[in-house]
Amino acid sequence: MQAYMKSAMPYFGIQTPELRGICTRVFAAHPIETAANWQATCLHIWRDAQFREERYAAIGLTGFRLYRPFQTLEALPMYGEMIVTGAWWDFVDTTSKRLGTLLSSYPDRMRTTMLKWSRCGNLWKRRSAILCQLGFKGETDLDLLYACIQPSLSSKEFFLQKAIGWALRQYAWTDPREVVRYVREHGSELSPLSKREALKNIR
Repeated sequence: MQAYMKSAMPYFGIQTPELRGICTRVFAAHPIETAANWQATCLHIWRDAQFREERYAAIGLTGFRLYRPFQTLEALPMYGEMIVTGAWWDFVDTTSKRLGTLLSSYPDRMRTTMLKWSRCGNLWKRRSAILCQLGFKGETDLDLLYACIQPSLSSKEFFLQKAIGWALRQYAWTDPREVVRYVREHGSELSPLSKREALKNIR
């Protein structure tokens, strides 16, 4: 598992379904009463982690069902820390889902933040801004998606090229013609990888 993830941090070797089951039982047995304590607990697990599964547990706790009321803009710095210090796709892509939750609840503020992240110098913040609307389907803010993609169109970074293709491919399930149009319009800017990923499921 460590070799596959190219991780300097070791693994216990716990498979994902088993880890989820453990986390669900532990989280349910030890409810946290306040948003401040929830954030403190998530960050304590994250910062003190010696094994990669411990960081997966921290991310899992951020999304545990009991804490939906705590998904406010106050949680954004925590997610930003996890994205910047995690600095790899397994951490970042899951944490990006939390950004999507905040975007749904606070569209104006989060739109501004995601646009800022899409232009910043941190690769993983840029990736998360591109991916934060995965699963939005017909609720996707296309203007925001395209605006977050734009600063990375010419990037040579694999993880940005892959994110662009992934985001477009997901939206293609909702509106394939729009994705084809976008790829044609930006064909000279999009990397071959992004184009291939974007059009993968379009027949």
